[in-house]
Amino acid sequence: MTNDEWKSPPEGGDEKSWKLLEKTLLATVEERRRARRWGIFFKLLGFAYLVALLAMFSPALSLREAARSGEHTALVEVRGMIADDEAASADNVVGSLRAAFKDKHTKGVVLRINSPGGSPVQSGYIYDEIRRLRAEHPDTKLYAVITDLGASGAYYVASAADAIYADKASLVGSIGVTAASFGFVGAMERLGVERRVYTAGEHKAFLDPFQSQKEGEVRFWQEVLEVTHRQFIDSVKQGRGERLKDKEHPELFSGLVWSGEQALQLGLVDALGSASHVAREVVGAEDLVDFTVRETPFDRFAKKLGSGVVERLGVWMGLQAPVLR
Repeated sequence: MTNDEWKSPPEGGDEKSWKLLEKTLLATVEERRRARRWGIFFKLLGFAYLVALLAMFSPALSLREAARSGEHTALVEVRGMIADDEAASADNVVGSLRAAFKDKHTKGVVLRINSPGGSPVQSGYIYDEIRRLRAEHPDTKLYAVITDLGASGAYYVASAADAIYADKASLVGSIGVTAASFGFVGAMERLGVERRVYTAGEHKAFLDPFQSQKEGEVRFWQEVLEVTHRQFIDSVKQGRGERLKDKEHPELFSGLVWSGEQALQLGLVDALGSASHVAREVVGAEDLVDFTVRETPFDRFAKKLGSGVVERLGVWMGLQAPVLR
């Protein structure tokens, strides 16, 4: 059937009805074409958005190295909890510091800290690496700058720097160790629930939150915390040296936290100032270049997926590793 034949009404047909049907069919075809064009447009838009996200969070862009002829101050951030599966993990911070020290245009390094602390292991890794890098690059000074918070494990890290700066209202200190859990024995008794746990090893159900505490296990756990606290104190003393006024103020190691102004009087920090102040007035290179490793969303998702099961098991068992917080 030709186009002219298709457009012509059949013999004996109603020409008006036929034209109406023709318009309806043409409108339907046009609507489908329009929908298809919009579908292609939105697919292309979504693809472009995905490409932009990948480019934004690409590891290739995670280190903004200095492609400049002049000297600069390298910036490395320690933000949030210091833990293996967080942005402020030892791997991320250490990798950032190594890149900062390695760059030939780096005149000084600023470690900008805003953290409540976290894992003593991760904090210790960063502390040790800072001291190693300082020994390897004696002409490149590293300055810790505490913004809102530099407490516990974060102060542990800061104490390895050549000098510590803070704002007058920053919170600094909290040199202590904590480990927390809950006790559900009374609640289970009221609910009529019986706890059944089977172990091989006398203390395998150590500090089980569903059983009454045992004096010997509590004493043993307190000893573990005391040893971790002593390691923390020794590292801070080694890093701060004679600047720390701990003989006059033994409460420095009690877990208390002070303002930046108070911390200056106690020898916890060396001066008051921001990252830009240190870059401009201390390092002498006002240009700040960020070397902080930025994890991609895919990296974070993979880590969360892998660590989620372990974390849930820990919560279910009621155990929590010592935390510098």
